[in-house]
Amino acid sequence: MRFRTDLALEAKQNLEESGIKPGEKDGIISETFEIDEDIKVTSVDIISEKGEILLGKAKGKYVTLEIEKLFDQLPAGGNSDVKSDIQNRAIHALADQLSKFVKHSYYLKTLVIGLGNAQVTPDSLGPATLNQTCITRHLFRIYDCDGDDEYSSVCGLAPGVTGTTGLETADIVEEMVKLTKPDAVIIIDALAAREIERVSTTIQISNTGISPGAGMGNYRKELSRGSLGTEVIAIGVPTVIDADRLLKNPQCDVDMVVTPSNIDDVIRVFSHIISSAINICLHPGIYS
Repeated sequence: MRFRTDLALEAKQNLEESGIKPGEKDGIISETFEIDEDIKVTSVDIISEKGEILLGKAKGKYVTLEIEKLFDQLPAGGNSDVKSDIQNRAIHALADQLSKFVKHSYYLKTLVIGLGNAQVTPDSLGPATLNQTCITRHLFRIYDCDGDDEYSSVCGLAPGVTGTTGLETADIVEEMVKLTKPDAVIIIDALAAREIERVSTTIQISNTGISPGAGMGNYRKELSRGSLGTEVIAIGVPTVIDADRLLKNPQCDVDMVVTPSNIDDVIRVFSHIISSAINICLHPGIYS
């Protein structure tokens, strides 16, 4: 049975479980390697329309970081504000992979978008990450500076969700892109996974765009290079899975998503990791 997932890695696993082992002839190239004993990276490149059809995802590059023992070092009481060794290693591993999608340069201008609803914990990854991202565009404007060797011009936006704003999220982002004219847009959003373990271990980066609300099963207008006219890098963490996946009888049709009991810690830890990695990539003279 194929379960819904926003992760290219799991889409590939779905395919393999159906008896198909995709390769380059199928338009899919994948590679897995270990950074250390706790962090593994898998890249999935979809290079043809055949690959798109097989995986049900757009052509492009998907990189997944799987981070084991991320929550094992949290102190009693679950204070995830305490930085641990594994968190620091995860930050630098993610920054290294992210730098392959967007590289700092003297004139680099970046727009960071935190999608989601800050009032709904499983959907709050985007706003929580944006709150910790170093915003600098106003400084460039104050000092009439066109670039810098140590940090980038970065602006950010948490556009909320249509249910609370009455506005289509993609329309807001499109107008922001017209206003700021960024070289790259980094979008952070919650995703859905098929395995509950991935909610506390996994980060996906892709250059194929994103549909706001995808992780909550509420797909909206797509944000991509095609719609925004600039490079779009999506960073996501699965925060929910379909309830069907947890039931003993997977044929039971339950239209519901579930999230783990430690979702507050998941959001705090992953928003810290992602924002720190973004800061390292965009402001290397300050954070690296």
